[in-house]
Amino acid sequence: MTKKKITVIGSINMDIVTSTNILPKMGETVLGKAFHTIPGGKGANQAVAAARLGADVTLIGCVGDDIFGKELKQHLKQQGINVENVEPVTETSTGTASITLYDGDNNIIVVPGANYHVTPDYIEGLEKIIAESDVVLLQLEIPLETVERTVEIARRHKATIILNPAPIQPLSKELLSKVNYITPNEHEQEMLLTSFEWADEERKEIIKKCIVTKGSKGVSILKEDELKIPSFSVDVVDTTGAGDTFNGALAYCLSMGYELEEACRFANATAALSVTKFGAQGGMPTLQEVEEFLQQRGEKRK
Repeated sequence: MTKKKITVIGSINMDIVTSTNILPKMGETVLGKAFHTIPGGKGANQAVAAARLGADVTLIGCVGDDIFGKELKQHLKQQGINVENVEPVTETSTGTASITLYDGDNNIIVVPGANYHVTPDYIEGLEKIIAESDVVLLQLEIPLETVERTVEIARRHKATIILNPAPIQPLSKELLSKVNYITPNEHEQEMLLTSFEWADEERKEIIKKCIVTKGSKGVSILKEDELKIPSFSVDVVDTTGAGDTFNGALAYCLSMGYELEEACRFANATAALSVTKFGAQGGMPTLQEVEEFLQQRGEKRK
């Protein structure tokens, strides 16, 4: 079967990760357990997740002309991702995410850096790549106007568009009406639906597009009637990147022609596996690992 093309437009960061047994209060200093620098950024994470499953992935984004930028671009290339359109930007730092791991969960501060150089003009120059894509996957760590322009181009060329609305911010009705799928977590879903007044029919149309990730509570496909897909019980090491893994796997499945319910079950299993290892990208599984995981639990692809 010919590989379908997935294009991810989004952020590329270096994750600066600190593990601690004590979460400091404001003004307090504590001793942590460990420190790591790890490739991250929602765009890069989602691209890696899809590539690990065997997808043909192109990543569009920007890094700084610095050591982090060079490291990240080389790393992504080694993951089998097409990085020809990952542009180094001079006099700007590569994006960073400062992550604190505590008690099996995380909090994150993102500094966009070069990611904010992914402008609408830059995207317009890459329309041919978007036009050749079967699935276009977007998040909100690049300028919102760039996301809006990308959606216009992708829609014109009839690509399937997945919008992961994170980090959440007010989004226009026009933008939401043009995408095929919206993948918020529970908090993002609440913010999404309360950011402005919706007419009943508008609200229903947006809800039909929502696939809500709920961590240990699984995934809900809203559509007309909510369909709940349960989570998989695993030993959690690090939840960082679980949502990105889900989105990358969902893009892979939809590009391969899976029905939505089956795609969400597979993506849910992929995300579950990802939290059993350290690091956003470090835990992202291969296709073989996901299939073995499902077989061990008495499930397999239809």
